[in-house]
Amino acid sequence: METLFDHALIDANRLRALRGEPADFLLDVVARELAERLSVIDRRFERAVELHGHTGAAARAIVETGKVDALERVESDRRFAGQGEAVIVSPLETVPLEPQSVNLIVSPLSLHLTNDTPGVFVQIRRALKPDGLFLAAIPGSGTLQELREVLLAAESEITGGASPRVIPFPDVRDVGALLQRGGFALPVTDKESYTVRYDSIFPLMKDLRAMGMANPLTGRSRRPLTRGILLRAAELYAERFSDPDGRIRATFSIIYVSGWAPHESQQKPLKPGSAKMRLADALKLGGQE
Repeated sequence: METLFDHALIDANRLRALRGEPADFLLDVVARELAERLSVIDRRFERAVELHGHTGAAARAIVETGKVDALERVESDRRFAGQGEAVIVSPLETVPLEPQSVNLIVSPLSLHLTNDTPGVFVQIRRALKPDGLFLAAIPGSGTLQELREVLLAAESEITGGASPRVIPFPDVRDVGALLQRGGFALPVTDKESYTVRYDSIFPLMKDLRAMGMANPLTGRSRRPLTRGILLRAAELYAERFSDPDGRIRATFSIIYVSGWAPHESQQKPLKPGSAKMRLADALKLGGQE
């Protein structure tokens, strides 16, 4: 298995963000969206778990729905806990739950940083009780595409080569395939894109650091970007991705995921050949007999 992400660096980046002035807006948006999606489900969940939510925003929003009886947080470091709050400490790729022990697992903005993502999906499904629900928000392809483009262009132009400065993000179809591969029933994926505007590239990069989203790739260049490269990237960003008022756009594309642990009560797809009506009849397009 390829080790794409440096998990020790991910923890360091996130903890550094918590000690400073964290930029929580994306986590807050995702937390509200996940809670809203849960609120329309007509059932209660006895035991819920938030996996690596960083600030706990999703956990708090889930509790506020009134849909869960108890919620626990799993984090990679105790320092992610709030004051007086207990967390279960576990590495990013380990789901520290007994098989069929929880009814709801929520993962906000962390599964794009796992090296063995298929294995994590399988662990999540195994931890769910039959008919238990998995909800996740995963940054997907299109996220920070503007920043990726201008950093590559500026570095290539000035140095004649470039190294990855923005991590790769999964496609929505890839995430859907992971749900099926993980054994989830009734899998659903959809994507929402959010545009955040900035005066220039520099406050955007400051926000990314404050979100704990500095580059955690194991293959990242250890050489920091020079002032010349950053200034050229800022020029390219303004040329290519600015609005008429001069402000630049940054895209965050979030894939929302839901899947259920299989249960005999769930709706099953029809077997091939078992349909009672021809498709043409159903569409009222049948020809003359």
